[in-house]
Amino acid sequence: MRRGTVILLVWLLIGAAAAGQRGYYNITKFGCTNVATMIATFVVGPFNYIGVNPVISCGAPKPAVG
Repeated sequence: MRRGTVILLVWLLIGAAAAGQRGYYNITKFGCTNVATMIATFVVGPFNYIGVNPVISCGAPKPAVG
């Protein structure tokens, strides 16, 4: 494996560990906000341990009434 691949895998594993410590794997109802926050936590990786706490809010657009 190349060094960059190993670094990326370790980075994502650290993010996965942070998501586990925050209890994201125990969520029973997955919605856009929950999944987006979990993915952001994976991507942020080690920065989770220096205070970065990604929280993503999203929602589906409402249909126009008319």
